[in-house]
Amino acid sequence: MDGSTAILMIKALDGLNARSVVTAENIANASTPNYRPMRTTFEAALKEAAVRGDDAVRALTPTVEQAVAGTPDAELRLDLEMSTASGTAMRYGALVTVLNRQLQLDSLALQGDK
Repeated sequence: MDGSTAILMIKALDGLNARSVVTAENIANASTPNYRPMRTTFEAALKEAAVRGDDAVRALTPTVEQAVAGTPDAELRLDLEMSTASGTAMRYGALVTVLNRQLQLDSLALQGDK
């Protein structure tokens, strides 16, 4: 794995972490009257930043916005929030597993025949 890929994966982990936090806040406020859920977006911006290079990826921060009143996205549905939480956790775990395996391979390469 080259350095650019690692930077990209770590930034994806940052975005997934932000989504996890926002989703947890939405779930915690599910019974709060007039609460409008928050949403986190970063995938499209991450894709664009990857084309521009490592510095653009490093500078990227996930966007957190409150859902616009009157839109379907403004309705907090606990089932969808739980689904988002589950999907986010799975994606986060998959990226951590890939990074961990790469670190193990790098460690083995450095150890050689030992």
